[in-house]
Amino acid sequence: ASDLASAKDLIGHLAPGSMLLADKGYDANDLRAAVAERNAWANIPPKRNRKDPICFSRHLYKARNLVERFFNKIKHFRHIATRFDKTAENFLAAVKLASIRIWLRGYESTA
Repeated sequence: ASDLASAKDLIGHLAPGSMLLADKGYDANDLRAAVAERNAWANIPPKRNRKDPICFSRHLYKARNLVERFFNKIKHFRHIATRFDKTAENFLAAVKLASIRIWLRGYESTA
């Protein structure tokens, strides 16, 4: 099954005025309407077979790349990739620790 089927449930806490960045797989009129109901904006690139043109900003879409790269880096931590923790609090703590290590790695001295 596609992730698009559960996307409406995932945007339930989308704040008014915020932006949803997603890839072409989420380009559907139903999802765009659900985002518009929450007074937010969907910046999703159109599929090639889309009949009606839509507003899309390539500049804003580039920010999505930062998120994708972060998830790629965080999956290198075995503890997080395999989700050893049973509770959400412990898993979030492990994600925060891994994020700190990634951040520190970018600022360490290379003398």
